[in-house]
Amino acid sequence: MTYQKHKELLDEFTQRIEAQRFYDAHESLEVIWFPRRFEDDDEVKLLKGFINAAVSFELLKRGRVDSSKKVWKNYLKYKMLLCKVSSPHIKQYHKISKYLESYKNRLYLYKNS
Repeated sequence: MTYQKHKELLDEFTQRIEAQRFYDAHESLEVIWFPRRFEDDDEVKLLKGFINAAVSFELLKRGRVDSSKKVWKNYLKYKMLLCKVSSPHIKQYHKISKYLESYKNRLYLYKNS
């Protein structure tokens, strides 16, 4: 996959999260992750974490709060790899991680008000 296509899919993921199209956001990253899913690679695992975040949001949207929290823990586990990943996309990964956590806080505030 080219650098540009990878970047476009990361941008698409964020845009779809913002539009509350969480399943579609998940699908954006599946394009990158799926062909590499069996690799023992920190970047691949980090992408899996981002996918888990989108799934967590979808579950929350469907009112499945406990399931959402469990899946969010998977995201947090993989988020720790941000400090280990060597990638030309690392700055974008950091931005995505900060965005996901900010978005999660907004969702939970909205759900609990």
